[in-house]
Amino acid sequence: MSVRVRRVYDPPEPEDGVRVLVDRLWPRGLAKDAARIDEWPKGLTPSNELRRWYHAGDGSHEEFTRRYEAELSGPGAEELLGHVRELAASGPVTLLTAVKEPEHSHAAVLARLLG
Repeated sequence: MSVRVRRVYDPPEPEDGVRVLVDRLWPRGLAKDAARIDEWPKGLTPSNELRRWYHAGDGSHEEFTRRYEAELSGPGAEELLGHVRELAASGPVTLLTAVKEPEHSHAAVLARLLG
């Protein structure tokens, strides 16, 4: 299985495979046709409450990860995770996010769970 994480603002590459946007909101200033997004499973993104809590600086990345993984154990998210796992079993998958440091984001948590 090949799952990697990249910024959605980086130009698409042939080795991206299926490009999956894992942000709840569409990235600012990015035209939909330029992004070349294949899937946008909003049910895999952190809840608005969790996102706001984390960005307010109230908790650590470890606590965010724990809470996010708990959200991902819900029935809707488990089904979407299974779908992305199936995609990754068939070829490369790139999880895309607008965050400045994708390796320290929810996308990295997702990649670890999918890998």
